[in-house]
Amino acid sequence: MGKMVKETLFGDFYKGRKVFITGHTGFKGSWLSIFLHWLGADVYGYALKPHTIPSLYELAKVDQLVTSTVGDVRDYNFLLRTLKEVQPEVIIHMAAQAIVMESYKNPRETYEINVMGTVNLLDAVRQVESVKAILNITTDKCYENKEWHWGYRENEPMGGYDPYSNSKGCSELVTSSFRNSFFNSKEYKNHGVSLASARAGNVIGGGDWAENRLIPDFIRAIMHGEKLKIRSPYSIRPWQHVLEPLSGYLMLCEKLYTAGTAFAEGWNFGPDDSDAKNVEWITKKICELWGDGASFEIDTNPQPHEANYLKLDCSKAKAELGWAPKWDIETTLKYIVDWNKAWLNKENIRSVSEEQIEEYYK
Repeated sequence: MGKMVKETLFGDFYKGRKVFITGHTGFKGSWLSIFLHWLGADVYGYALKPHTIPSLYELAKVDQLVTSTVGDVRDYNFLLRTLKEVQPEVIIHMAAQAIVMESYKNPRETYEINVMGTVNLLDAVRQVESVKAILNITTDKCYENKEWHWGYRENEPMGGYDPYSNSKGCSELVTSSFRNSFFNSKEYKNHGVSLASARAGNVIGGGDWAENRLIPDFIRAIMHGEKLKIRSPYSIRPWQHVLEPLSGYLMLCEKLYTAGTAFAEGWNFGPDDSDAKNVEWITKKICELWGDGASFEIDTNPQPHEANYLKLDCSKAKAELGWAPKWDIETTLKYIVDWNKAWLNKENIRSVSEEQIEEYYK
């Protein structure tokens, strides 16, 4: 079944292809590394060591699946040297400081990583002729949030209230500038590079242990026999399983490689509107699925500003890429509970993750 699924997905496009991932040791980067290895890609990673204990990267022994370089995207010379050695064909840029609350504590570092890290990568690529497709991963929070009740489209203005969201809006503007200035579609025959960006929703899944994120906070509370404390219970987010945007990224990268600059622009990958739920709804549902007395309470302490209402319009990805979300929010939460219970039962985490990838595509 696995071989048939893979052949249906991308043919042989990723088989043996050199894919370079920045941030491969993080939650999304680890899932993407497992996914690409499963598809037969030759995966190279560039990142700092995992910043959480435990980490999906270490539990799933992702280092056995990728050629890994420990490096910082703020170190331009080392990043350039690594790219020249690897000579990748496809680059997926995921290295980031990705937590809103952390950006309030360390705004300068957030901008250095998220803005200058993007500048360093895109400038380095100009000296690496093997690269044909680049995808910069940002966030749904990059848009200027007007708290309206419809989804943001790719042509909406960039913004961002907090330093994290704003830094990702800046990263989008950097991407647009490099595309216009150095990877312009009119000069494609000369540079041969297609550059796009992707904005995903609130990505959740097994293997996320970041601080100040709902699902990881829930798992920590369960492990300590405590009630989960939730912030902003009525804030609505576009929740989606990590495999949803990853499948979109891979579809887009193939198009960037095979269709020149026709797809070199910004793209949204989010859930259907019916799955944009508030924090309290998600928490109640995951407590119900977990059982064993799992419960929560609302944290009444003052909190830094976070968006109250945020949705993405993914019409373009559906119409032009043929991408669409596969798992609704209840299915997503079920797979997250299954994954975490497997981890607590000390099952083989790489196998569990690969099985969920295959289930996703069945």
